[in-house]
Amino acid sequence: MTPVPASTRPDVLFLAPHPFYQERGTPMAVDLLLGVLARRGLRTIVVTFAEGQDKVYPRTTVHRIPALPWAGKGVPPGFSLKKLVCDVFLFCKALGIVVRRRPRLVHAVEESVFMALFFRILFNIPYVYDMDSSMSVQILHKLPVLKPLGPFFRWCEGVALRRALVVIPVCAALADIARLAGARQIHVLTDVSMAEAGAAGESAPDLRAKYGIQGVCCMYIGNLEPYQGIDLLLAAAALALKTVPELRLVIVGGTTESIAAYQSRARNLGIAEQTHFTGPLPVSMMHALFSQADVLVSPRIKGENTPMKIYSYLDSGRPILATDLPTHTQVLTSEIAQLVRPEARSMAEGMVRLAASPELREQLALAARELARSEYTPEVFERRVNVIYDHLLTQVEQQAGRKRA
Repeated sequence: MTPVPASTRPDVLFLAPHPFYQERGTPMAVDLLLGVLARRGLRTIVVTFAEGQDKVYPRTTVHRIPALPWAGKGVPPGFSLKKLVCDVFLFCKALGIVVRRRPRLVHAVEESVFMALFFRILFNIPYVYDMDSSMSVQILHKLPVLKPLGPFFRWCEGVALRRALVVIPVCAALADIARLAGARQIHVLTDVSMAEAGAAGESAPDLRAKYGIQGVCCMYIGNLEPYQGIDLLLAAAALALKTVPELRLVIVGGTTESIAAYQSRARNLGIAEQTHFTGPLPVSMMHALFSQADVLVSPRIKGENTPMKIYSYLDSGRPILATDLPTHTQVLTSEIAQLVRPEARSMAEGMVRLAASPELREQLALAARELARSEYTPEVFERRVNVIYDHLLTQVEQQAGRKRA
């Protein structure tokens, strides 16, 4: 095969196996990362799903798989049959680019690491594994019937982790999984606050006026997938309302189907009038939404990675109420958040405690914001990415030099 001239080889083939761009965790993190790579002057090719908003970055081209009307729309977060179908097309698209262009490095997000592993074996192209979750854990959470295959899934994940030039987990819990699997080099890259992105953005609807909220407003922002714990949140609110009848719950996000399901649940609990679903609202409204809340809630019940919303919650100027699971406690402590057991009664007690004490709310909010502005800003994120890529590209050059020698 004719060698590809060095001047035409892309620096990075970036595999993004999800709708892009969309305002949800992983696509937002990818957007930040692509911005940093562009500012470094790297020539990057992105391969992603058909669904999503177009984004433009210097020296970056975006290749999308074909639109698949029967599978390619409404791809949800996490493992799904729709996502697997799209992944097959993404692999074919990426393989064609690898054969024609021979990128210097593959940056693989989530399950695309197995595509990168294939390219590593066949074409000797190094890859970095951008680890947003443990895929073996994610599959077993989604499909418990596959539990007997757990050791096989963990073995596959371990191979991908060990063969990566560098693993970039999004949190400490995932770093531990990578370390136990024998990953060679690990650099944790946490998400950042998006609150400032909305500071000068569009104004949000006046939810307090719209819903007639006079008392304490507990707000949740995010998708309504089962692992987010919305059932827990509704059950806790039903208990808390017995002590604080003026408390109100506002839930921002979700699909038409998930909202309808949780509205039905709220009716069954007798709290439909105290629970308000806004549907999805843009990130540009986030700052304005925070200003209308008294408490920000993350009732998550499953998962290793810290929800991206937590970093914005920290910077919001509002107190956080969250479950005391590792998904939260690897970032949150009792000094900066009201942590509760993932049980309705414990969460209800946390709601009542915060509703009763403006002083506690202010104390937690101030401490949280101080942490956010020292550790979780876009500037800190960019510095960390540049350190990782300085290290990565040095290794890529060293490997290329050994081949030439």
